[in-house]
Amino acid sequence: MRSHKTTMVDDVELLPRQDREAALADAGYNVFELASDAVAVDLLTDSGTGTMSNDQWAAMMRGDEAYAGSSSFEDLEAAVADVMGFEHIVPAHQGRGAENVLYGALVDEGDTVLNNAHFDTTRAHVAANGADPVDCPVDGARDPDSDDPFKGDFSVETARRVVEDVGVDNVPAVVLTVTNNSMAGQPVSVENTREVAAFADDIDATFVLDACRFAENAHFVQQREPEFADDTVADIAREQLSYADACVMSGKKDGLVNAGGFVGLREQDDLYEACRQRGILYEGFSTYGGMSGRDMAAFAVGLREAVEPPYVEERVGQVQRLAGMLDDRGVPVYQPAGGHAVYVDANAALPHLPRDEYPGQAFVCELYLEGGVRGVELGRFAFPETERRDLVRLALPRRTYGPDHLEHVADTAAAVCERGDEVTGYEIVDEPEMAELRHFSARLEPLQ
Repeated sequence: MRSHKTTMVDDVELLPRQDREAALADAGYNVFELASDAVAVDLLTDSGTGTMSNDQWAAMMRGDEAYAGSSSFEDLEAAVADVMGFEHIVPAHQGRGAENVLYGALVDEGDTVLNNAHFDTTRAHVAANGADPVDCPVDGARDPDSDDPFKGDFSVETARRVVEDVGVDNVPAVVLTVTNNSMAGQPVSVENTREVAAFADDIDATFVLDACRFAENAHFVQQREPEFADDTVADIAREQLSYADACVMSGKKDGLVNAGGFVGLREQDDLYEACRQRGILYEGFSTYGGMSGRDMAAFAVGLREAVEPPYVEERVGQVQRLAGMLDDRGVPVYQPAGGHAVYVDANAALPHLPRDEYPGQAFVCELYLEGGVRGVELGRFAFPETERRDLVRLALPRRTYGPDHLEHVADTAAAVCERGDEVTGYEIVDEPEMAELRHFSARLEPLQ
């Protein structure tokens, strides 16, 4: 039995097939361009799409909308310090705003930034500042059948080889993303976090933890890393975060809110001041940073709720159940499932399609046409400059969908697989200049 009940509902409608066909064609076969009311079950992202608690809604009513010195900012700063251990924050409207603030302050032209795997906006912000984003995944991270419990880990061995090539003075930052979204949402161990922290210290680089899903990662550590089997999720999260010099956070994930983010810093040093001034320029004054007082008040409550055992156990458990449903129906999924999404292996589901015909995007389009389900491609279409499998992410909004919705998703994916050899590939007919962001707005056409 779930530990919560529903106190607000929203209608769900599955449009007729012909309407879905017309909507997808109008969207240029890019599901980012679909209207939300044309989607029955929306698994495009878990970012800001979840359901807030009654306590969060109550906090919103007490939000302090002062431009400077907001008490809601003080509440958020205190929550970050208590839950995550960072005493100082530079607020932003969401995670990519925080990335702009931090990487704009850290990175210069010609630098190299190392990450276990850059996600799309992280990669774009590093590249936009003239630096080279380099992924350092561990062996087996791209193997959908490997049973390694921490396939999200950072390969220090790979990173050392990169440093030898580019020079230690050209690596200002080492980033660890937990959980590792670009590698199918796989968790990162605390042991690996310690190793990466020591490596960053060796090369005198700032160690940044991308903490968007820090609570989900801590749950996996509790379940899979023997050292922490008897610790709470809250204690594990603080331990793992304690090794980082800075963090970047999207509140739209494990902050359980619809907007907001921040850069977390330990000291009011030169980096803090550079981030603070950049935040004022791009986000807003230092005590709101693009958020309303209501947003900050709900964010402060959400951070504390995210590390509570009933919430995080049910959150990760729902993702595991969807993975099991898909696997039972013969849909090839990346195993083991991560904490926020299930990743379908489109190369295995549509083996007749070559990679240059974007099998992941083809699977995404078929999911929508078949059952009004919206997912997202995280393969060659989204990451054209990297080597990775063509995965389709089905990201579950927090505290939103029930078992019947998951059954519909699983049945829809199974139906696509059953007639997989009939599915057509796609070609890109229009795309933006910045390749790192092309999947948000590119237009495609089905191949004949």
